[in-house]
Amino acid sequence: MSSWDIAITIGAVVLGTMATRFTPFLIFSKTSKPPAIITYLGAVLPAAVMGLLVVYSLKDVTLWTYPHGLPELLAILALVVIHLVKRNMLLSIATGTIVYMLLIQQVFIK
Repeated sequence: MSSWDIAITIGAVVLGTMATRFTPFLIFSKTSKPPAIITYLGAVLPAAVMGLLVVYSLKDVTLWTYPHGLPELLAILALVVIHLVKRNMLLSIATGTIVYMLLIQQVFIK
């Protein structure tokens, strides 16, 4: 890509990002209440996205070949335990990720 192509691409990405960030503020004013469907989606989408991420993360796990999904299972258990104890989503996700990375790099080396 030439410098001009890169500049156009970056500009398009910036405009697209700004449009998605600013559009809700233009559509819904501060004084009016958002529609019920928007309120509903705001309540249910975070859990749906987390569920989708879990399914996507585990889609390629095979129980029939080594390491039989053990790193994933141990990382999920660590994540759940930390979340139940600390109730901090960022800490839970970081712990699960670190445990998984340590397990696949150090313990379950092929």
